[in-house]
Order: sequence, then structure tokens, then C-alpha cells
Amino acid sequence: MAIHRYRVEHVTRYKHAERASSSHHVAYLTPRHLPFQRVVEHHVAVTPNAADRIDRVDYFGNAVQHFSVLSPYRELDVSSHSVVEVSEGDRIDPNAGPRWEEATATAQPYLAGVSEFSYPSPYVGVPSVVAAFARESFPAGRPLVSAVLDLTHRINRSFQFDPGATTITTSVTRVLEMRHGVCQDFAHVGIACLRSLGLAARYVSGYLLTTPPPGQPRLQGADASHAWLSVHCPGWGWLDVDPTNDLVPDTRHITLAWGRDYGDVSPLRGVVLGGGHHTLDVGVSVTPDAAA
Repeated sequence: MAIHRYRVEHVTRYKHAERASSSHHVAYLTPRHLPFQRVVEHHVAVTPNAADRIDRVDYFGNAVQHFSVLSPYRELDVSSHSVVEVSEGDRIDPNAGPRWEEATATAQPYLAGVSEFSYPSPYVGVPSVVAAFARESFPAGRPLVSAVLDLTHRINRSFQFDPGATTITTSVTRVLEMRHGVCQDFAHVGIACLRSLGLAARYVSGYLLTTPPPGQPRLQGADASHAWLSVHCPGWGWLDVDPTNDLVPDTRHITLAWGRDYGDVSPLRGVVLGGGHHTLDVGVSVTPDAAA
């Protein structure tokens, strides 16, 4: 089995118009350890130095860092460095597995770690217009995997990647109306569609290989943290799909964290005392590691 090793650099820089006296932050910047993904090396550097740090694991099993900066500053840099190995997963047979109706919440008893992804969440409402869009891919009796892949394809073909069209607070309904957005929007639309049918779907944050191998297309969303979604398939587990690029994530995808929606796993958020207006710059680079 081929193993691909990558070096990931994720730099976030806040510049304030005035001095900030202190700040407190939560970071989801540590890639997950998974059967197909191994974290070889990881560390986060904060400038100015953080006064304290707390590492923990959240409800969904994600690694989380809490840190505080208690000395005055005008510029805050948070740099995450990781070396990650990714191996190839199992090939997907679209016609294998259960019919989609057999995977709904009403067809299964409560499953810890699954059922909580079947309900609306703060960033993913389930309006009727979403259900109508979803139904085209889910006729009665269709295999779940086939239906999910068709929905992924339709989102990719129906929506235009447009970084200036939305903000993270843009609703699923509005994205569906505009048919413009970015990877977070397309993941939220896909999740809303699946939940509207009673299926369990979760939001996945991560990264993409910045420069593809020769002969392979450059994927949309490779210049920043990326997002896709995952649907629960009874008897098989979770199936990841990337509607932004109309594919099943492969060795070019690196998984950071998952939750109900973006709000559960935003890479970096916090509260700042003072500082006035600020600008935010984020840079992401994923490159093959020469040591591989």
C-alpha cells in the first residue's frame, strides 16, 4: 500500500490597529490519527509567547489547544507545523451497501457518535428547499453510496466556487439561492441535504495537497484550510465526499477535525481585549515531504 508523506504549514496572522492587552484562543490545528492517516510530527508556535496552554480532546475526538496571550501586542502569529502520512483507502462500489432508506435515523436505533449528526445544527439548518434539492438524488430504493455520490456531483455542477460570494455566516438557504460559495458552503449544503432525509452527516475540516502530482488536476480550495463532509453508512462506517471537487477524498486530503458544522471545528477562534480594528491573513501550504 502506497504511503504519502506531507509537510503542512498553516500560518494565521492578526494585525491590530491598536494594542491588544490580552487574548484567549481555541485552536483545531492538530491532524487526527486515523486508520489511513498517521501524524508523524506536530507543533504550534505562538508569537508573542502564550502565557499558558491546555491540550484536550473534545466530544468528537478532536485534539484541541487552548492558549492565552497576556502581554500587550499589535500582531499575533499562530503557526502550525505538521508532518502527516496518508495511505490509500478502500475503493468504493457505488452499488454496494444498503438502500438509503435503511440508513435513516428512523430505520436505526440511537447510535452514539452517529445519531447526533442527524439533526440541524447552528450553521446547518434544514429548510424545505434543501430537502427538495436533495430528493432528486434519492429516489426510493437507490443504494446509499450511489445516491450520495450523485448528490456530490450535482452540488459540484450546480454551484460555482467563488471566494467573495459568502461569509461563514451565510445561511444554507442563501447559498442554495445564489449557487455561489466556497468549500465550507458546499459542505454545509451537502450536510443539510442528507439531514433533511434523516441521514447522519458530519462536517470535516482539513487540507489539500497544494501542488498536485504531474498529470493530475489542481483541486479547488488548496490555498486554505479545506472542508468536505462525511455520511454514515450502516455496516461500513463513514464515507467522505468532497463536493467542491466532486470526488471521494483520497491521499491528497489530510483530515484535521470533524463536528456538526464549521462552528464546532473552526481552525482558530478567540476573544481579544482591545486592539481596535484588525486584519487577518491566513496561509496554508501542503507539500510532499522529501523524507518520504
